[in-house]
Amino acid sequence: MITKRSPMGSVRVTRGGFTLAELLVSMAVLIIITLMLTQLMTNATAITRTAHKHIDTDTQARVVFDRMALDFAQMLKRTDVDYYVKQRAAYNGHGNGHGWGRGKNADLGSDQIAFFSAVPGYYPQTSFQSPISLVAYRVTESNSNDPAYGRLVRMAKGLLWNAIDNNPNTNSPYPIVFLPQTIALVGKPWAPAINNNNSCSGNNNSCDPDYEVIGPGVFRFEYYYLLKDGWLTDWPWDRRDPQFQNPDQLTISNPRQIGLSQVESIGVAIAVIDPAGRALLDAVSPDQIVNLAGDFPDFKSAHGQGNQSKTIGDLENQWKTIVESTAQTGLSPSGLVVPPEAAKTIRIYSRYFDLKTL
Repeated sequence: MITKRSPMGSVRVTRGGFTLAELLVSMAVLIIITLMLTQLMTNATAITRTAHKHIDTDTQARVVFDRMALDFAQMLKRTDVDYYVKQRAAYNGHGNGHGWGRGKNADLGSDQIAFFSAVPGYYPQTSFQSPISLVAYRVTESNSNDPAYGRLVRMAKGLLWNAIDNNPNTNSPYPIVFLPQTIALVGKPWAPAINNNNSCSGNNNSCDPDYEVIGPGVFRFEYYYLLKDGWLTDWPWDRRDPQFQNPDQLTISNPRQIGLSQVESIGVAIAVIDPAGRALLDAVSPDQIVNLAGDFPDFKSAHGQGNQSKTIGDLENQWKTIVESTAQTGLSPSGLVVPPEAAKTIRIYSRYFDLKTL
């Protein structure tokens, strides 16, 4: 405040203030600070949201892999017991793991696997319970009306003391499958373990109430073998070995019963999507999640096919590349429309499970 005395002797008080230019500068600085704080808050929110999505997919992957670890550890590793496992060529009586997907080729899509394991299963109300169960994994891909459609499901069918299923709908009960009989040729009660249609309408061999969703966000499931000689392959034995190059050697039991004796561990790769991302895909089409799964290469068609040996991580890296490309372009390799925000919620996981075979 400035005090001045007028010529007449009176006192006049003059108050100082901001000029218009100073006010404009101050407002500009305030706006800049506000914008900076808003941007920081937006970035923090985005980071938190992404972290929460990763926590959700990480948790699902951990639950699935922990369950598989228990099932594989208790697997009946015998050369006289049938396994429904994949190999490169289709063969009678076993499962090659392919064919249920809706990808560009018949062999694209999620794998299936079924085996007998000493883990608790869903038992009938009886005191004659066996410690043996039939365990199976698959992604339901054939019935879009099924609540489990496009999700990883697991079956643990508890058996009776004589290893026979107690399903009252089974016309011809059959005990645990010993070779030369096979799971596929028996049909009921083992048909649900090798089919991929969980619709219970009519007389459906693949309907079984013992299936449950274990990975609601897992829409792609693939496995392969790490042999004891270090070879990574989709055959459960080393086809480079002269004794297994015989054209008749098409299965793990014929003509030589080798079971899984050459397998050191099973490698499993899964693709998991966040619930929000799944909702975005479902808004495009109910089949979009399964169609997208078909765009993730199968192990046999992934990089390294031919004389070149596949290396650990090749398949998973190719899946990750597809996810990143789809998130940028909004289109999958086959041209499917995928909301970029949905693709950003997909994460790829893998783990190896030691079989400890003889």
